Amino acid sequence: MAADAAFSSPPAAITCRAAVAWGPGQPLVMEEVEVAPPGPLEIRVKVVSTSVCRSDVSAWQSKAQPDLFPRIFGHEASGVVEGVGEEVTEFQVGDHVLTVFIGECKSCKHCISGKSNMCQKLGLERKGVMHSDQKTRFSIKGKPVYHYCAVSSFSEYTVVHSGCAVKVGLTVPMDRVCLLSCGVSAGLGAAWNVADVSEGSSVVIFGLGTVGLSVAQAAKLRGASKIIGVDTNPEKQEKGKAFGVTDFINPNELSEPVQQVIKRMTDGGADYSFECVGDTGVVSTALQSCSDGWGVTVTLGVPKAKPEVSAHYAFLLSGRTLKGSLFGGWRPKSDLPSLVDKYADKEIQVDGLVTHDIPFGDINHALELMLENKCLRCVIHMSQ
Repeated sequence: MAADAAFSSPPAAITCRAAVAWGPGQPLVMEEVEVAPPGPLEIRVKVVSTSVCRSDVSAWQSKAQPDLFPRIFGHEASGVVEGVGEEVTEFQVGDHVLTVFIGECKSCKHCISGKSNMCQKLGLERKGVMHSDQKTRFSIKGKPVYHYCAVSSFSEYTVVHSGCAVKVGLTVPMDRVCLLSCGVSAGLGAAWNVADVSEGSSVVIFGLGTVGLSVAQAAKLRGASKIIGVDTNPEKQEKGKAFGVTDFINPNELSEPVQQVIKRMTDGGADYSFECVGDTGVVSTALQSCSDGWGVTVTLGVPKAKPEVSAHYAFLLSGRTLKGSLFGGWRPKSDLPSLVDKYADKEIQVDGLVTHDIPFGDINHALELMLENKCLRCVIHMSQ
């Protein structure tokens, strides 16, 4: 059945285009894939827009899970509900939704605690399958195609658990709000929820990509007095200013360790530091850059190599705190609607983080731009 004719009840299997990765780092190939009907508590979504996140690129390049190919990447997406599975009561056909890479079941220990977004039933999926039955919903000529983060939005249609989707208003621009399903929310939440940045404080941000710039705007909105951006790309200096960065440091232009420069600029160390690069070495540098006694370092990046963090115990003994942040601490279904409202009311910047709008057929160009550090977010338009 053609993808555009899939609005049937009960849902049946459909075919559509998907950008399939056949091996680590190999160019994505446009394939006709079969998308199964949604199972119990699942919905099938017609993807409208999906942006390319750094973690998509890192996972695509990684050789750590060679058995999980062919695979469909993508997780930062917006779309329209095309079909609903049994037991789904929250969604109906035609609803606009954001997909999320961690879900919220609202019944497990973590969900009911009010302290965590680490859902025990719908947490980060690493096996390339659905949470419910550990199977895929994609296939090519009868052979399975693996998922990514239980979303796989580099496909015209996808199936997600209903706990991994958030309903949004029909008037919100789909090609921009998709950024709230990962990167922008991760940065905002790291500053507001995890670090709890205070008014008049000093902040240093390592890495001024989409996540880092979102941390900057969140710190600005909290009234931070000094927001230092650290990046090896000099072009990020002007971009940073637009999101609240007051001072810019390029480590490549220094003759001494960057943490020493930051300590001088902040009278002994920043109140808050954020690692948004995905480098555990930078985590140590960020920890050394914050203040004795109360300095808080938050790490958001996902490292490509060397996952172990190394730091001298004295930095912790002296009162510094090191925290991790996944999705900014947001509980997707409970908290994301308020962020969407802030975007709709122009209280937070999202549009300025989109540097390229690219048709689905040119998705490999978006990956190239990310690899060459020539973009912040590329939004893929599925209908083009």
